[in-house]
Amino acid sequence: MPMNPKYGYPATAEDYREKARARLPGFLFDYLDGGATNEQTLRANEADWANIPLRQRVLVNVDRVDTQATLAGQACAMPVVLAPLGLAGMMAQRGEVQAVRAANAARIPFTLSTVGICPVEEVQAAATEAAWFQLYMIRDRARVKALLEKAWGAGCRTLVFTVDLPLPGMRHRDFRNGLASTGPRSKLLKIQQLLSRPGWLWKVAVRGGPLSFGNLSDALPDAGNLDAFKEWIDTQFDPTVTWEDIEWIREHWQGKLLLKGILDVEDAHRAVQVGADGIVVSNHGGRQLDGVASGAGKLPAIVDAVGSQTEILVDGGVRSGTDVFRALALGARGVMIGRPWAYALAGGGEAGLTRLLASWQQELRLAMTLTGVTRIADIGTDQLDRPHKPELPKAGE
Repeated sequence: MPMNPKYGYPATAEDYREKARARLPGFLFDYLDGGATNEQTLRANEADWANIPLRQRVLVNVDRVDTQATLAGQACAMPVVLAPLGLAGMMAQRGEVQAVRAANAARIPFTLSTVGICPVEEVQAAATEAAWFQLYMIRDRARVKALLEKAWGAGCRTLVFTVDLPLPGMRHRDFRNGLASTGPRSKLLKIQQLLSRPGWLWKVAVRGGPLSFGNLSDALPDAGNLDAFKEWIDTQFDPTVTWEDIEWIREHWQGKLLLKGILDVEDAHRAVQVGADGIVVSNHGGRQLDGVASGAGKLPAIVDAVGSQTEILVDGGVRSGTDVFRALALGARGVMIGRPWAYALAGGGEAGLTRLLASWQQELRLAMTLTGVTRIADIGTDQLDRPHKPELPKAGE
């Protein structure tokens, strides 16, 4: 049962979700919380992790459990990365800056979205460990190259390239509340929702401004106008992108390259062939094509296919440190989380996100302790409780 957002101390991602719902304008909460069309995949993402039972072991020396790991060459306190999230700077005052500070305090990587609010220079200035940078392939290749140079110049050394967005998904929630449409009625709907959240207006819109797309401010004449941004981005998503374009990215990026949005074994093989340093098994948080399989469902086959050749992360529906453990047991090297960190940021600011990450690390440590492992590298399928299938006697025995 989630907590009443007005009372008590939030303990879980779901608790922070309720606090975020109470604080954000409706169209922003639904943008964060919703998925594509009927949200079947969104629901499956969470449910499929919950259906993976762990194998409890006892009387094992687990005096020194270590959650440390290395992701994309970066030492981490636990194998968790804050995933890129568009509009994150609207979830709290200068949201990406607060998030990178919380990630740095927790000693895990933070990934800045191309369509974040705070520009990469502002985020890196607040960081003690360089942020990762996320990029979409847009039609204007000169703009793509400029963004790569901008990110590298700011100190980013890991690029997360999103490959599952040739067109934006259909998100019915965004249509209903006016975010995915333009015109007078859409504007009126958004104004009504904004006025219902005066605290957000003062703390985020006024004191946290400018609410513009910092990394694209030189490309958009009105970078703070959501309608203008939607019109621009709808013309810039590029459905012609192929693996040859990934090779072009590889040529123009000197650092680590992770491809985010891989959900098929054949695509995983191609990612290795074009020189990606890692892949993120992902259905974009259920926000693109509804009805595709969950990350948990696709992860084992992809690990079997390319796990020995590349670094594999997974995202989608991870809601606790125990879910992180499940992902590692299925063969992932690490996990990306999106909605949970945004819920915590919106519901509790930097301090709330710091507390949630500390809680997840403790949940991961507890799962390791009660399954009898002390190192991240030792987590595997032996820590999962698989149904026992007794051997049947052979004919004649």
